[in-house]
Amino acid sequence: MPRAAQFSEHGATDVLQVAEIGDLAPGPGQVRLAVRAAGVNPFDWKVLHGSVPGLPKAFPAGLGNDVAGVVDALGEGVTALAVGDPVLGQSATPSYATSALAAEDRLVAKPDALPWEVAAGLAGAGGVAWKVLERLGVGAGDTLLVHAAAGGVGTFAVQLGVARGARVIGTASETNHDLLRGWGAIPVRYGDGLAERVREVAPDGIDAALDASGRGGELPVSVELAGGPERVLTIARFDDVPEGVTIHGGGSMGDLQPALREILALIGEGRLEVPIGATYPLAEAAAALDASEHGHLAGKIVLTTS
Repeated sequence: MPRAAQFSEHGATDVLQVAEIGDLAPGPGQVRLAVRAAGVNPFDWKVLHGSVPGLPKAFPAGLGNDVAGVVDALGEGVTALAVGDPVLGQSATPSYATSALAAEDRLVAKPDALPWEVAAGLAGAGGVAWKVLERLGVGAGDTLLVHAAAGGVGTFAVQLGVARGARVIGTASETNHDLLRGWGAIPVRYGDGLAERVREVAPDGIDAALDASGRGGELPVSVELAGGPERVLTIARFDDVPEGVTIHGGGSMGDLQPALREILALIGEGRLEVPIGATYPLAEAAAALDASEHGHLAGKIVLTTS
């Protein structure tokens, strides 16, 4: 029988249990996956704790939608995928499970050489990073400032920005500065005096800024450095946001497949890497969530089913 990590009430990770679930039947336009790995994101533990209004919609509930696995059943109307295809993307049912459903248009083929744990870590953070760079219009010759540059979304935003020909400045703790330099970015320490440190490396200011931190102080500094809010965007703060700053809360929207294809192409060319901070078996989903919330790990956290 399929198994999934589920919870029947909000709380700490001790309310999470791995239990058997019924067989899943794909609907029109869907496939069923034998899950090989699932990405862990901060959104997941926020749902578990009850910090996301309206979620879950009912109990018992599961977590996760970043997924990589093998197609093992097709719904009506599916034409681009076949049973046995290895894929990655986002699931329609919780991905902290051995079986999940996914819409055909939220999946792409997994390259044979790509490890399962890396495949499972691409869709959420990578899709968001790709979409926000599109919204910001980042391209060759731009100077892009990324806050929380060594975090989940920041990791992708920095590397995608560099690949597009932008000059990328990333805020991060000093322990991650060498990592950012290795990706072609200019690291700066966050905290008091941030504006002055950015001006030291960008005397003419910046063209665009992505806030993946949400600490609060970065947004006014970003608006100041950019000469206005028009090309400043946050994915991590939803209150006390300077007027005119874009708030992005829509994930990758309808652009997940083109985002993943560009990311996979860059990985294949050796121009983008996805650090894996830790992997945990599905039975230790609670420990994986604790590590995501409190562990300060550098890199993606992933659950595996085998």
